[in-house]
Amino acid sequence: MNTERPPLLMLPGLLCDHAAWATAAAALPQYDCRVPAWGRLDTLDAMADHVLASTTEPRFALAGHSMGGRVALEVVRRAPHRVTHLALLDTGYQALPDGEAAEKERAGRAALLARAREAGMRAMGQVWATGMVHPDQVGTPLFATILDMIERSDPDQFAAQIHALLGRPDATSLLSDVRCPTLVLCARQDTWSPLARHEIMAGLIPQSVLHVVEHSGHMSPMERPQDVADAMRTWLARPMLCATSTGGRRA
Repeated sequence: MNTERPPLLMLPGLLCDHAAWATAAAALPQYDCRVPAWGRLDTLDAMADHVLASTTEPRFALAGHSMGGRVALEVVRRAPHRVTHLALLDTGYQALPDGEAAEKERAGRAALLARAREAGMRAMGQVWATGMVHPDQVGTPLFATILDMIERSDPDQFAAQIHALLGRPDATSLLSDVRCPTLVLCARQDTWSPLARHEIMAGLIPQSVLHVVEHSGHMSPMERPQDVADAMRTWLARPMLCATSTGGRRA
């Protein structure tokens, strides 16, 4: 590991922990890779503040997967001067929609939480994770690893993170202000955060490169860790520019 490089913060998604990034991080040994834990933090704001408060270095590279990508954008909103590189993986940027779409999302998440409380986290994960991976991964050792990861959380943590996602802010106006080298990565078969959304994101971020990971679902850092690490290595090799020029508060 080259200690002269800024650390690489890898932000996990909903019910994910260090295991979500472990294999991709191992393929990037020259970087100081760190994965924060969300615990029972129940807003994206609180998660972003946690990332900033727990990182003593003045600057860092920032990668976020799924919910972690939304947290990454909130970190950029607060402290653009600290972010040297930004990667957004299988994620989104818009707030909860209005009307029927919002009610459908609330109901779906509430049903999963109810199953977690009644049958346990692993039983809930068996249903939920089936739609998060490529169909070829269901029932494999990797799928069991994902269930193990989900089982390390509890229903209260799940409830807190659902609350955070339902209250997510809209980051559309932030995207055009990002000035650091940015990787927008999406798996071809991601049905949770589809490629079309990432194409829009990449079009709105001036310094962005879009990378598509083939034969993977939403959990691309676990399903295709070498492909993800290769894309991140290329991204991290891009020269540092000034970070973003947003007017967000500094930390």
